[in-house]
Amino acid sequence: MTNPSSQPQQFKSTRSNRFVVPGWMNLVAGQPDAVEIQLDIDAADRQREQACLLIEFWATKDELTLQSVLPVRAFNTANDEGAGWCVFVPAQGRVLVRALDPQPTPPILASHWINIDPQTVPGTTVNVSVNFPQPVSSTAQNLQLNS
Repeated sequence: MTNPSSQPQQFKSTRSNRFVVPGWMNLVAGQPDAVEIQLDIDAADRQREQACLLIEFWATKDELTLQSVLPVRAFNTANDEGAGWCVFVPAQGRVLVRALDPQPTPPILASHWINIDPQTVPGTTVNVSVNFPQPVSSTAQNLQLNS
């Protein structure tokens, strides 16, 4: 079946009115979506040109179930519509959110693990606030180790 619209369908959370990152619903067969993970980028970081979030869901410690890249510029569009972004996961596994910006020297990488307890009550909301660290000053970049 084709979509008659030129734009692909974009799902929104009925609880938060946030856009759902494509593919981030019903990740494990037989396990209902129990946790809404809301992703928020600091307003000062929304103008970064190359930054993105790398989001991973590990159903087990050995099984990477889903991995997605969400560009920071997507948050500008979402905020213009009064929304944001989120993902839905079952009450099991781990979620890894990495903030990446390859543009500064050195590049920025920050990671945050979320461990999901199997006893988590459906409807639980987790908020992840992302605030990129400031690039290292040029003075610090010019320092060298004494041999």
